[in-house]
Amino acid sequence: MHYRLQTGKLLILSVILIALSGCAGKYKPAESTANLSVTFGDSKWDGKMIPKGQQCKRFGGDAETPSLVVENIPSNANAVIIAFSDRSYQPMDNGGHGKIGFSIPKNTNKITIPSVKGHTFDLPENFFVVSAHANPSWDVAGAYMPPCSGGQGNSYYATLKAVYDAPNGEQSELLGKGKIELGKY
Repeated sequence: MHYRLQTGKLLILSVILIALSGCAGKYKPAESTANLSVTFGDSKWDGKMIPKGQQCKRFGGDAETPSLVVENIPSNANAVIIAFSDRSYQPMDNGGHGKIGFSIPKNTNKITIPSVKGHTFDLPENFFVVSAHANPSWDVAGAYMPPCSGGQGNSYYATLKAVYDAPNGEQSELLGKGKIELGKY
């Protein structure tokens, strides 16, 4: 059975589907959004090449996220959200490799976020899954899928958001943003 939608109806349907899928965004922007400073907490990561062994299981890795040092966090933030992405492969861009949250105490200006094992939903204390990686049929399911292009030179990065994650259905707020290049694999 085929259905034809008029252009206006198709646009309205698209907006509704985006809103229902959460793509419209949970966090309203604050009056001013801070620029987060993000660096690696582990010297094996240099932002140029993905370190050996830090690729997905499909290509022989037993990887974990890099440890990240985040600075300039606004005082009322209570979580940092990290979205892992493959810039070179659109289906895995914009958090396609998983989105993980890390709870922080208020008035935290700087924090080192520890590494988290890939290919699992069993996260350490203070971590939570925002959305699992987008392609469990390609590799092992989990909150984070490490770089998984098979050494094709894809470019990986992470975006970070400092947020006030409001309880009880109140409006959550985006307070700061930052980005770090993970490297090529």
